[in-house]
Amino acid sequence: MAQELKATARQIGPITVLDLQGDVTMFAEAELTRAYHLAVDSGARDIVLDFAGTEYINSAGIAIIISLLTEARASGVSLVISGLSSHYQKIFRMVGLTQYADVFDTEDAAVTELKNRAAAEPA
Repeated sequence: MAQELKATARQIGPITVLDLQGDVTMFAEAELTRAYHLAVDSGARDIVLDFAGTEYINSAGIAIIISLLTEARASGVSLVISGLSSHYQKIFRMVGLTQYADVFDTEDAAVTELKNRAAAEPA
């Protein structure tokens, strides 16, 4: 049985983490885009999509993620992915998503990378 997606935002310093709980399917589009837009409208420029709480992602869910990545890139937002199972990491590589977003095993690794990027940017 499909589990409705819930996206919850939290801050780690200047980085916004969107914790995803449930399935990422076509039914997740409104919740995922709502959470993303709330974060961006609040000034977020570095966002981690944390999939640690998801068990199922289908092709419609991948299409939603592609849409968010496209929007983030166009608006100068760094959007990275963490917490995917090895199965979904493989699928994301196969469909080419890793060309548009960095994928990290853990949230900590994603946050560390975003912090390092921010520190390396010229003032």
